[in-house]
Amino acid sequence: MLTGYLLSGCLLGLSAGLAPGPLLTLVIGESLQHGSRAGVKVALSPLLSDLPVVAITLMAVQQFSRFNLVLAAISTLGGLLVLNIGYRNFRTQGVLLPTAAPASDRALAKGVAVNLCSPHPWLFWISVGAPLLLKAASESPAAATGFVVLFYLMLVGSKLVLAQLVGRWRELLRGRGYLLTMRFLGLLLMAFALLLFRDGYRLLVS
Repeated sequence: MLTGYLLSGCLLGLSAGLAPGPLLTLVIGESLQHGSRAGVKVALSPLLSDLPVVAITLMAVQQFSRFNLVLAAISTLGGLLVLNIGYRNFRTQGVLLPTAAPASDRALAKGVAVNLCSPHPWLFWISVGAPLLLKAASESPAAATGFVVLFYLMLVGSKLVLAQLVGRWRELLRGRGYLLTMRFLGLLLMAFALLLFRDGYRLLVS
């Protein structure tokens, strides 16, 4: 099962890192307007902003860990969220490239603020990330650690790479390579959603 958690961390992190959204838009905007260094600062912001998100959602999910009906609802919600993300990734036509961006003197602070105010991290961790992390922790510390490390390695790492590349090649995020990558990830996420639906059903009937 360790391999399964590691693969889940990689898939979910890479998809979150590359998918269009407020934080990716800010990474691109800062990179285009002020250079890759500003985009890199924004890309690193989840390492700070996600700490309270993960802590709060973990405590919330743990409170209901003995209620199968609640866990089944959370797993089903997670399946719907991942299915929606996968579908949007599959249907993406690229990222709308901004023509202007705010000043970059506080790029990291902007990234933290955008990520904390966005519903995406909260929805992901309450419905997918926290339940998976708690399940991994119940099996082994290595599984839980591996899941978190690989998730953020792929999430932040993909944004760091994009910040460097977009600073040089503006049209990268509307190119064929990006579109094919997102569609492949979309298919994998939709398959992963089916596993979450299966877990929700098992919890419901157990």
